[in-house]
Amino acid sequence: MAGLCAAARARQLGVAPRLLEKGDRPGGSMLLSSGVVWRYGSLDEFRAACPGGDERLQELIVERLDDALDWLESLGAPVTAPATENPRTVGRRFDPVRLTETLVHAAGGAVELRTPLQDSPESPVVLATGGFPVRLAELWGLPLRASPWSEGDGLELARARGAASTAGMDEFYGRAMPAPPARWDEADFVVLAQVYGRWATVVDDHGAEIPVDPADWSENGLVQEIARRGGTAWYLVTADGLGLETPYGTVADAIERVRLAGGTVEERDDGRLAVHVVAAVTHTIGGIAVDEQARVLDEAGAPVEGLYAAGVDAGGIATGGYASGLAAALVLGLAAAEAAAT
Repeated sequence: MAGLCAAARARQLGVAPRLLEKGDRPGGSMLLSSGVVWRYGSLDEFRAACPGGDERLQELIVERLDDALDWLESLGAPVTAPATENPRTVGRRFDPVRLTETLVHAAGGAVELRTPLQDSPESPVVLATGGFPVRLAELWGLPLRASPWSEGDGLELARARGAASTAGMDEFYGRAMPAPPARWDEADFVVLAQVYGRWATVVDDHGAEIPVDPADWSENGLVQEIARRGGTAWYLVTADGLGLETPYGTVADAIERVRLAGGTVEERDDGRLAVHVVAAVTHTIGGIAVDEQARVLDEAGAPVEGLYAAGVDAGGIATGGYASGLAAALVLGLAAAEAAAT
């Protein structure tokens, strides 16, 4: 999303961008997402949720996202829900396929597929490679719930040019997904997410309980703790909890989808259902240090000439918590284009 937004905005500003895509399709992990682009209701709420994050970038997202969402709509991107269902957040839901098509068209349509990232010191480069979730998932021994091409190319290029990295390089946003022998692929990333840990008793594979923080509304903290405990865990659900709503239907619906995917659902002696889940990596939280113009910064905090980073290539926004990666992609993509075009 970050690269497509940057390219579309650059073209509006009279610049003819060259748009490189490592994979065999445009859209990156945005294409695989639920399409909700959101922010916290205020900067104070953002700071409370992500206390280690860069306050300057958090403020930028709070201040610019609403206008940026209007910009997406002005391009013709269809909104499927005009608001989020979470009182903590403000945003809109887009159809990911139609949003990708809209941005590709606005960017001029010429996406160079299967083309690796290339440095170009003689002209501005916007890094938008989706962070390094492939590398982090391999390091932790976890499944990937993201684009298979987000291997850290942007981070490596930036480092070679003297860029600094941010805090939170070992943090990620992810979801609990059905553990093996369940089988799932990109089409299942959203519908098979198990987002009801707050209503379950969660234990690791050794039977030790994993505390669930009531304030962890996204359950991202829980997923990261499961990763630290070896990557898999059990969600134990009572009969009374089966009718509770998750973002993707009821708890019972979510569990039934685990069964259909070939996952493990057991009935315990006490009547509870036990669902085996695995932590899956969606996007990284640490990354390249940038300023409010999406300019890449070196270790001294000075801009690296001609180099910009957007989306989750830009790190440190949500350190210590969780925030919308699509919002960072949209806002920083626009900021990068506007700075590079001038």
